[in-house]
Formats: sequence, C-alpha cells, structure tokens
Amino acid sequence: MKKVLKCFWPYIKEYKLQYLLVLFGIILTVAATTATAHIMKPLMDDMFISRKKEMLYFIPIALIGIYLVKAIGRYIQSVYMNYIGQHIMSRFREILLSKIISLDMSFLYKNRSGELISRVVNDIGRIEYFVSNMLPELFRESITIVALLGYVIYLNPMLAFYSLILVPVVIYPLILIARKLKKYSHRSQEKSADVVTRLTEVFNNSEIIKANATQNHEMDRFSVENWKFFKINMKSVYVGEIVSPMMEIIGAAGLAMVIFVGGKEVYDNNMTVGEFTAFLTAVGLVFQPIRRISSIYRRIQDAVAASERVFEILDTDNQIIDGPELLTNDIKEIKFKNVVLKYDDTCALNDVSIDIKQGENIALVGDSGGGKSTFINMLLRFYDPNSGEILVNGKDIKNYSQDSLKHHISLVSQRIYIFQDSLAANVAYGQKIDVKRVEESLKLADASLFVSSLDNGIDTMMEEFGANLSGGQRQRVAIARAIYKHSSLLLFDEATSALDNESEKRIQLALDEYTKDKITITIAHRLSTIEHADKILVVQKGKIVASGNHAELLENSEVYQRLAGEFDK
Repeated sequence: MKKVLKCFWPYIKEYKLQYLLVLFGIILTVAATTATAHIMKPLMDDMFISRKKEMLYFIPIALIGIYLVKAIGRYIQSVYMNYIGQHIMSRFREILLSKIISLDMSFLYKNRSGELISRVVNDIGRIEYFVSNMLPELFRESITIVALLGYVIYLNPMLAFYSLILVPVVIYPLILIARKLKKYSHRSQEKSADVVTRLTEVFNNSEIIKANATQNHEMDRFSVENWKFFKINMKSVYVGEIVSPMMEIIGAAGLAMVIFVGGKEVYDNNMTVGEFTAFLTAVGLVFQPIRRISSIYRRIQDAVAASERVFEILDTDNQIIDGPELLTNDIKEIKFKNVVLKYDDTCALNDVSIDIKQGENIALVGDSGGGKSTFINMLLRFYDPNSGEILVNGKDIKNYSQDSLKHHISLVSQRIYIFQDSLAANVAYGQKIDVKRVEESLKLADASLFVSSLDNGIDTMMEEFGANLSGGQRQRVAIARAIYKHSSLLLFDEATSALDNESEKRIQLALDEYTKDKITITIAHRLSTIEHADKILVVQKGKIVASGNHAELLENSEVYQRLAGEFDK
C-alpha cells in the first residue's frame, strides 16, 4: 500500500485546499461523536437521577446541536472527498488512455482491447475509493478512535484497560485476510477484463455471428467467463465478509467485559451511573470506527490490486523512441539499407534494400504473410529494424519525431476505420474541416455521387464502424481522408479491394494526377492496381526476390508470372 500511495502522492498533494476542508469536516464529526458519549453523563446523573429540571431543556437542545454539527461535518467531508476522487479519476482516465495510445503498436497488438478497456474503466473506478475515500476515512476513524480512547481513559483508566484488551487480537487475522483479498482482487480484475473482451468481440463481430447463426455458441463462450468471474468474486466475499462478524464478536466480548467490570464499579460506588453510561457509550462508539477501519482495509486491497495494474501500464516504456528532429520538408526520398526485422524467432523482413524517389509509384506483391504490410509498417515506425537503416531524405528515420514523420504520411489500410462523427469530420480526421477541401477530396475518391444521395451530405453522421455505408463507400471515404491530409507519402494497403473495376479505374486516373509529385506505395492483389506502377517489388518470405516494371517482371520472374496468373483469376 505504501508503494501505491507513493505513486499517487504527486496527484494527491495538488488538492491541499480540498483536503483541508475534508479535515475540517472530520474534526467537526469527531468532536460531535465524542460529545455524543459525553452527554450521556449529565443525561443519567443530572436529568434522571438528580432530576434537575433545566436539563429537560438543555439535553435535547444539546443533542440536536451535536447532531447538527456532525451532519455539517459529514456533508463537508463527503462533498470534498468525492470532488477529489472524481477529479483525480477523470484525470487518470485521460492519463492512462494517453499512455496506452502512445505505446508501441507491438504493445497494442499483444494486449486485447477488452483488457485495455477494463483497465481504463473498471480498474480506474476501483482506484477512486483508494484516492478519495481511503485516506480521509482512515484519518477520520483513527482520530475518532484516539479521541474516544482518550475520553474512556479519562473516565476510568482501569475499566478502559479491561474493555479494550481484546482489540489487538483482531490485528493479525486482519493482515492474513488482507493478503488473501489482494490475491482475489487481482484475479477478479483479470477475469473482469476477460468478460469485457468477450463482450467487445461479440459487439465487434455481430455481422458474422448473425450470418452464421452462432448466437448460442457465443453465449456459451461468454457464459464460461461470466461464471468464472462470479466464482472468483464469491471467494472474495467469503473471505472479506468474515471481518464484520469477527468484529461483532470481539466488540460484544469487549462490551460484556465493560458491563461486568463497570457494574462492579457502580455497585462499589467507584462510578456514578452517568459516568458508567458515558463510558459504555464511548466504548461502543470506539468499536464502530475499528469495525469501519477493518472494512476499509478490506476494500483497500481491491484498490491496491487495481492500482498495481494501472501503474504497470503507466510504467511501461516504449521501445520506439522519438528522435530529436522535426521533419518539416516533404518526403522526397526513402532508402532501405539491409533492413532486418524479426518477430520473436520469425524473420519478417530479411536484408531488404531499396531506393524510392519522389514521384515514384511503387507496388508490393507477394504471397500472404510475405512481409508487404511489414514494409509499410516500418515507414510508420510501428517497428524499428533489428539491423540496417531506413533513411528518409538522407537521414535515419529514428532521428525524426514520430508525430512530425506521420504528418507527412497518409495510410489507407485493409481495415477501414470510420468514426462516429460526421462524414466531413471523418474525411478531415484530426484536422480543421475545410468544406471545399472535403468536397475536392471526395471527388478525387469517386465519392461525390453517393455523398450527394445522403440526407445531410457531408454532414451526415456515421454509425459505428460506418454501418450506414457500403464496403465500397467506406473505402472511398478512407481514400478521401488520405487525400485530404495532403501528405507527401501515400501508403495503400488493399485500398480498393471493395471497389468494382470501373470505380477503381476512375479513382486511379484521379490519383495518377494527384500523386505525380508524391511517393506512392501500394499493396494489391489485383493486376489492374499495380500494372502501371513505376516499379513492382516481389516480396517472398521477407526478401525482395525481384523488382522491375510489369513487362520486365512478366519476362524475367517466375514468381511474378505465377502471381500475375493468380491476379487474373
């Protein structure tokens, strides 16, 4: 817990004013709680035994005053505790998401989206109690215990000793229970991520589930994770709920001892009835904060486990490091020099060397898994080479900051990403919307006709995954987005696979004029997409086994001849 508190301390200390107000509320609450015990003495001795008439008016008014002060204190404390918690957690969600999306693509590929969503939503929610409630509640209950202990010792030191002798007995089992709870909390949060992952897959793949009538199959898979989650949570309940009855028994034993010893003191005229009642009330009130602290301690383990999972991500270092220079000029030259990239034991690119100049249209062809997409990913710095160099404008790509590099690159990948925003915002993604540029980009992408048929044109809101567009329309929007960015390097990975031949030809004619002063790199499985490329690279098992234009490769490369035959089928 100390480690987690140390991690949160830089954030916590920014809320000094709010914590001072929380402290003020705690002081009012503790003072009122102690006064609740103290008022029992005049209630019994002066009002009931001595029958002082003025006490008939004083005690009720004093009691109302005590509980009014307590209510004000609790309100101030609760409001500012929640303010601190909600504010820190809102910031932390942004901090965590910012960290996740800034991590290397290798990290994002390896970690399930459901797992990462669970950490941003569920784990942060569990931490909220740790940050906003734990410290103030522990502080409040500790002060309450100290104040009440001081009061009972003041009333009768000997009786205080007998009544509180059982308190240390509870500490050791609490430590053992806390260790168990922390372990179960870790497992519960991991299983919660599994449940979120299953849900994410179901919602993301609803079309294929419906098409194959596999609803029952998916429900069975979800049910397995759901009931595992239930069992782990119940284990935590079985262990955690032992605390409350254990404290009840210890509290009852303590009160029993107080009644026995205190009763003797009253019989022997060493205490008045009022003093004994005040003492009994104070001791009863002592066990309440002790019981609450044990409950807080139990819940802290859940928050500590969640904190460890969150800081595990925040402490993760990127392998892809930003360079110190900004790429301010257009990309005019790209050079791969003996580039090697390995995924674990697999060689994705093997001794790749190629020069690409401004204005060139380069095509990549080859069998699936041969390294074509990896070639493109290297230019985006999703990965860095294990050996060799990639030079951009004569400098190692690692010298440039990633943001400035990607500012000059437009990507249209196999998977089309459409965001829940207007069509115009999707085309101008991440940039200010210029209506004229949006319309020009859509025209070049052969999208003007279908956009004009939409109810609100470019202001039409896109549904999740662009469900209100066809596959071909989504690809046109993605191509328009790449054009709108006006980058000097265009990367097309199966960018026209969902388009018919006529649409593809129209887009290619428009792009030929648009890209004449840019570098274009295209991956395609259609002959029509690549046959007019300036240079075609044939990639097999991570190596460039042949290069040349369409005619040259048809004459000299058996691999390309085979691939060209497959394109025509």
